[in-house]
Amino acid sequence: MIRGNIDGEVQTYTFVTNQIGEAEKVWSTVQTLKGFIDLCTGESEYEKYDAKIQQSTHVFICDFVPLSKGVKAENCRMKIGGEIYDIMLIDNPLGLGRQYEIYLKYIGGDECDKK
Repeated sequence: MIRGNIDGEVQTYTFVTNQIGEAEKVWSTVQTLKGFIDLCTGESEYEKYDAKIQQSTHVFICDFVPLSKGVKAENCRMKIGGEIYDIMLIDNPLGLGRQYEIYLKYIGGDECDKK
C-alpha cells in the first residue's frame, strides 16, 4: 500500500455562461487521491529578454482506487498543494491494479484559475 503524504485533487470542468453570454470553463474537484508527487524531469531555458521559464514534468503515485466516472487524462487536471497540473497520462502499471502513476505537466499556481 502506498497511502502517501499529500492530497491530489482530480478536477474536471464544465462550461457556464458568463454575464456577456460567453462559455466559460469552471473546474471542480471530483475526487481526492492520497499519494506522493515527484519531479521526473526539469529544464530551464532562457528566452527573449532573459526571462527564465521552467518547464517540468511530474509523476503522482497513489494507491489503485476506482476513479470517478468520466475521469480521463483528456478532460482532467490535478490540484496539489495549491499548484495546478495538466494530467498527461493515467497509468496502471502492468495492469496489476495496485497503483496509479499519474503523469503531470506543471501549469502554475492557483492564480492560473483566474485567467
